Amino acid sequence: METYQQILENIFSAYPMYHKVGSSAYKEGLENIEALLDIIGNPQRKLRCVHVAGTNGKGSVSSFLSSYFQELGYKTGLFTSPHLVDFRERIRINGEMIPVQDVLDFFEKYQEKFAHLEPSFFEITTALAFHYFAEQKVDFAVIEVGLGGRLDSTNVITPLLSVITNISLEHTQLLGDTIAKIAYEKAGIIKDRVPVVIGEYHPESFPVFEDVAHQHDAPLFPANVNYEYFNNCGTLNICDKETHEKVYSLFTPFKAHYQDKNILTFYQAAKVLEFVLNIQEDKIGAAVLNMQENTGLTGRWQLLSEKPRILCDVGHNYACLKHSMFNIYEERPSYDSKIHVVFGMVSDKDIDHILPLLRKEFTYYVCRAHIERAMDQEKLAAKMREQGLTCETYPSVKEAVEAAKAAANPEDLIFITGSCFVVGEVLSDSALWRDGDSVAS
Repeated sequence: METYQQILENIFSAYPMYHKVGSSAYKEGLENIEALLDIIGNPQRKLRCVHVAGTNGKGSVSSFLSSYFQELGYKTGLFTSPHLVDFRERIRINGEMIPVQDVLDFFEKYQEKFAHLEPSFFEITTALAFHYFAEQKVDFAVIEVGLGGRLDSTNVITPLLSVITNISLEHTQLLGDTIAKIAYEKAGIIKDRVPVVIGEYHPESFPVFEDVAHQHDAPLFPANVNYEYFNNCGTLNICDKETHEKVYSLFTPFKAHYQDKNILTFYQAAKVLEFVLNIQEDKIGAAVLNMQENTGLTGRWQLLSEKPRILCDVGHNYACLKHSMFNIYEERPSYDSKIHVVFGMVSDKDIDHILPLLRKEFTYYVCRAHIERAMDQEKLAAKMREQGLTCETYPSVKEAVEAAKAAANPEDLIFITGSCFVVGEVLSDSALWRDGDSVAS
């Protein structure tokens, strides 16, 4: 009898998956997803949604919003991508992954009806998410954009609120080679008279958002134009940008500084939702505090083990890795601790732009994740050595982690980063880190 994983592999081998093979799996346009949804009765029309786009942070902001609705007592759907270990991570209700049987039932019922459309993996997954959320009668659904916005499969909804976290240069071969062009694609989620929150101001992107919002008569709320913040030992204070007076204070359990920006974006979104939905309860602080428990989000500055200290983060582009290289020193057990970095990337990243961020004093264990899209470890290491970085190559993530553990002293730090797939392989093989003083579940 086939296992669930074998069945999934059989099902999804028929559908090209962008995150594994790259741009060859990307389908531009909404015609296919509209046809898929028409076949299953247009479940998206039954949902009250919040739509979240952006280059970085959209998964975390989506999770904060889901946690917020859950803290208010609502049955909440959450659709995110990619998954790290199990496909079902993408589709959750109140933090619980879609049951195996619901996945299998959906494909048994609709696979033949979809065949003539030759859908992509993301199109089929989006249809499954909308179907499941509608069938389960969720009160709200938080929907994360897969790639871009304007032509993304999720952009068939009319949400209560649109959120665009930030813009930086990524997927330039598909979205455009300037901040303004990418902003235009992200701004495609802005709908008529639907309020939109912008997480971070950028002089090249913000005029695009202003123009598109004006065309749609959509109220615009720029979070870090309205507010500023400072973190005092885990207490995040949000202040009015103009008066500098504190308007909100909350405890954040997240050690990564980049989550402060995401929390500010979420705070602005929650304040808009309070008005739109006439919400009287203050659940913003509880949503932040309980986000990981409520949603099951993993792979974001996640501590796996204490001795040696093993930390992983899915940061995979310039903006993410810039934050990581800044934050990582705070994670060392002591001033004398050495830092070992298990590092792999996918082949379509702008590595010439990214690699200068990496610190020369670290030791790098360069590996290749087990996907077609992953960059060859020898090619990546050659580029890294040109930057003066010390590195060795390994044909698999497992071998790289084992080498880092063998070289590290108990008081050293092992940091695993560069790709969702590198982190996903580590999280799926708990034997790599459970033989130490594990802290992750």
